[in-house]
Amino acid sequence: MTNAPKAVLEGGPDDLPERIVPLTTPGLDVKIPFRGGYEHFKATTRHQETTEGQLPVYEWWERTEVPG
Repeated sequence: MTNAPKAVLEGGPDDLPERIVPLTTPGLDVKIPFRGGYEHFKATTRHQETTEGQLPVYEWWERTEVPG
């Protein structure tokens, strides 16, 4: 098991492949590449108990498309 910080993603597309993701910079927005675009998640003040311990919750707030 790694000690890298992780977060729980809440909201967004139901078919996102992962709901627990590594954080590159805790506290900043998370951007997940998905189906030709990006799903954006913002940090909340909430935490959730998971199989990997208590993790911060990041909430979906928008999708951006990749031009092309």
